[in-house]
Amino acid sequence: MSRLILILGDQLSPDIRALREADKETDTVVMAEVMDEASYVRHHPKKIALIFAAMRKFAAGLEEDGWRVRYSKLDDEETSRSICGELMRRAQEEGADEVLATEPGEFRLISALEDCPVTVHQFEDDRFLCSHAAFEDWAKGRKSLRMEYFYREMRKSTGLMMEGDEPAGGKWNYDHENREPAPGVIDFNGPMQFTPDETVEEVLDLVESRFASNFGEARPFWFATDRGQARRQLSHWIRHGLKNFGAYQDAMLIGNRFLYHSVLSLYMNLGLLDPREVCSAVEEAWQAGEAPINAAEGFIRQIIGWREYMRGIYFLQGPDYMERNALNHRRKLPELFWGGETKMRCLSETIDQTREEAYAHHIQRLMVTGNFSLLAGLDPAEVHEWYMSVYADAYEWVMAGNTIGMTQFADGGIVASKPYVSSGNYIDKMSDYCGDCHYSVKTKTGEGACPFNLLYWDFMARHRERFEGNPRMAQMYSTWDRMSDEKRKTIRSEAGAILDALSEGRVV
Repeated sequence: MSRLILILGDQLSPDIRALREADKETDTVVMAEVMDEASYVRHHPKKIALIFAAMRKFAAGLEEDGWRVRYSKLDDEETSRSICGELMRRAQEEGADEVLATEPGEFRLISALEDCPVTVHQFEDDRFLCSHAAFEDWAKGRKSLRMEYFYREMRKSTGLMMEGDEPAGGKWNYDHENREPAPGVIDFNGPMQFTPDETVEEVLDLVESRFASNFGEARPFWFATDRGQARRQLSHWIRHGLKNFGAYQDAMLIGNRFLYHSVLSLYMNLGLLDPREVCSAVEEAWQAGEAPINAAEGFIRQIIGWREYMRGIYFLQGPDYMERNALNHRRKLPELFWGGETKMRCLSETIDQTREEAYAHHIQRLMVTGNFSLLAGLDPAEVHEWYMSVYADAYEWVMAGNTIGMTQFADGGIVASKPYVSSGNYIDKMSDYCGDCHYSVKTKTGEGACPFNLLYWDFMARHRERFEGNPRMAQMYSTWDRMSDEKRKTIRSEAGAILDALSEGRVV
């Protein structure tokens, strides 16, 4: 009796585990565009289009390679609403009683496959460089789970950027060289942009008809939708963008949405690129003298460090991780996150870019929208759902640790040793957002004071009991204590007015 081989929309890798376990002569590949997956959050239309178009091309490639593929489009009349529904339908059609699958990256879908009436065998996803067991072994007995120490173990186990048993160049981390504001001239035109072909155009029409009310628009659409295009973008970025990626990776500019960023997370998270090949290509460029060590190390750290670490945290902490709220933040997500009016230039630029591109780089996410969300006491579950909804590279295994842990400190310090909060000074240093803003970043209180300045100190005061013993925050509390009683009272009052305005839906 034949078996079904389930390939999900973010498993578009020709050597995915389920395919390796399958028999091309007897088994049938099942792929399906289903409404449950397209709507469990209100995904950006570009993300839905990216996944569906890439799925259709991947399925066509499997058929060319000799696989029998049963593919369900979203608008086919027979298509079920869920993955399990499609497996049951195809099992009956094919006379199959067993499904081979690669473990999904979200607990809700893992659970759905476990509960499916058809027997589903889930193999661990070995496209990642650190298995569940390996991460659990690393975490066992540690008082804190800091990414830096995990990253060093990953360097050793992969051999990337290593010289024998020592890190290349004698240091594990070159981050202190990667914090420069943008230069006067950016000599990189950004990621390759691909003209939609017939397959992509058909998907765009579908997405525009079915998801028109979602945040963002499907067109214009320029993402790579197959492995060949993704590899071209990898080569293009390594040749033209990598050399300056390190130094300027934290910079933000009006009118330049990509700077030297690779935008390869879209394609790695989808399965079109393997993280090993990406890291190896970057390492080879450094070895050939085509990129400085700080750029190569900084990029590889994002993949074998942060990317693998975030996945490890997600599966280690379990399904309730997304519900955590250590700081008891309950304020509703304000309308400005969905494109509502705001007088804050940094937020309007970042959110406009997010709506139009389904992309913003890590500092825009961490230190603009994430920082503001934490300072304003927004509900971390709503913040997490927003990130899941608006970015084309968003999948729960990677977003949970970045939002619940890194940006919102809702896990109580599992991911971050202190909250990632700052006043407006950091944004002013790393961007040109503040120059033409309604507010003055230099103004600390009173008319025109930057909300980041007020909310920063208000956050510190609200959560003093929790954080004043943190050595990394002691200096800030000393600064707060040196302020006069009148100044502290003014800050708390003006910050309270901003928070009230957010809660009441008024423009900030």
